[in-house]
This record gives sequence, C-alpha cells and structure tokens, in this order.
Amino acid sequence: MRRKLAAGNWKMNGTSASLPELQSLATSYPSASVDVLICPPATLLHRAADVAKDTAITVGGQDCHAAESGAHTGDISAQMLLDAGATAVILGHSERREDHGEQNEDVRAKARVAMDAGLKAIICVGESLEQREAANTLDIIGGQMSGSIPDQSTGENLIVAYEPIWAIGTGKVPTLDEIGEVHDFIRARLERRFGEGVGRSVRLLYGGSVKPSNAGDIFAVSNVDGALVGGASLKSQDFSGVIDALQKS
Repeated sequence: MRRKLAAGNWKMNGTSASLPELQSLATSYPSASVDVLICPPATLLHRAADVAKDTAITVGGQDCHAAESGAHTGDISAQMLLDAGATAVILGHSERREDHGEQNEDVRAKARVAMDAGLKAIICVGESLEQREAANTLDIIGGQMSGSIPDQSTGENLIVAYEPIWAIGTGKVPTLDEIGEVHDFIRARLERRFGEGVGRSVRLLYGGSVKPSNAGDIFAVSNVDGALVGGASLKSQDFSGVIDALQKS
C-alpha cells in the first residue's frame, strides 16, 4: 500500500520570518496518516529540520549537484542536504529545466547521486501548453521518464511528480480525466520498466495550482498518491487544507 504524500515546494520564497508558518504546520500535525514534506530554500533547511523534529513533517531540498563534492561554487551536494536534515530532494522541476537548461541526462545524474546519499528523489515531468495542444503529452512524459529516472530506482527512493508546465502557478488545472490519463500512463511505464512490484510501489504526485478547493477532487483520481504544491504550501492554513483533503481521500 503506497503511503500518500503532501509535498510543499517553497521555491525561492522564505526567510527566517517564514519559519513560524512551518512551526504552525508542525504543531497542527504532531502525527498524520499521510507523509508531509516541506522543501524550503537551502538557507532555511537546517532550521526547518529543527522546527519539524519529532513531528509528522519532514524537510527536503529543491535541487542538488550531480557531483558528491568539488569545485562547484554556489552548488549544494546531496550529502550536504542530508547533513542539513533533508530526507528528499526535488529534481528536474520545469523551472530548473527552463531557467537553467537542465536536460534529462542532468536530472538522471542528480537523481543517481541523491539516491546513493540516501535521499528520496522527487523527479518532475510535465509538458508545455504547446505540447499539450499538439497532443504530444504522453510522448513528452515518456521521454522525460526514460531519460531522467535512474535504473536503481525503487519504491523507496523514487517519487514521480507530474506537473504540466502550463498549470504551475497559473490557476489553470487539467481536467480530472487528463490528470488520470497521465498518471495511469506513468504507472504503466514504471511497471513495464521496473516490474510490477516496483512499478506499483512508486508514489505519483500531481502538481500545478493545487489548493484546498480542488485537492479533494484531484486526490480521487486514479494513481494520484498526493501532490507537489507550490504557492499553497507557503501558508500553514492553505497547506493544511491540502493535507486534510489527502488524509480524507
């Protein structure tokens, strides 16, 4: 049975003044029937881990370098994330792919080193609006999966997040049928590549304008095991609505 996951990506948001929001969230969930993950900016990671200690909340990173260490000014290694208290790391987010030119092979290399360090790799896939309108969505998702997901992946170290690029932060959301089609496709691809056991154990998240008002409907869709949430994870009250909807699903 896959344990559901509500993951919050703070992106380039948050300073020390944001930690009370995390404290409020941690106080609200001393325990939970689902996993809850917050990925703050790296400057807050260690302090966030301290705030979340002994609660249902865990913390993760938003990216890592493909090397274990070395002359990479400004970058952060998977081992550094682990040392700061992270349990997971987001990789291949569309904003990294677009803003930094990351390719599938870059994401795969990062995921490999993250898994080797003992982190869960949340690998993001998703199509642009142009690709959606050209009916290329499944081809794009399939290619991203083949290129980005390492061979060492298991249900313990891999999470796949489907985030249609055109729905991130726009308020636009695919139809429930469209979400279901992609999640079913991802599940089938994982089963075909890794076998039924591993393929069925990997958690699949949906991301893209998820909020308390639509979370319940999204979580009822086939093969949606949770959400990767952006803006709605910045405020405890908003993210609590998503977590509560997931616990009820």
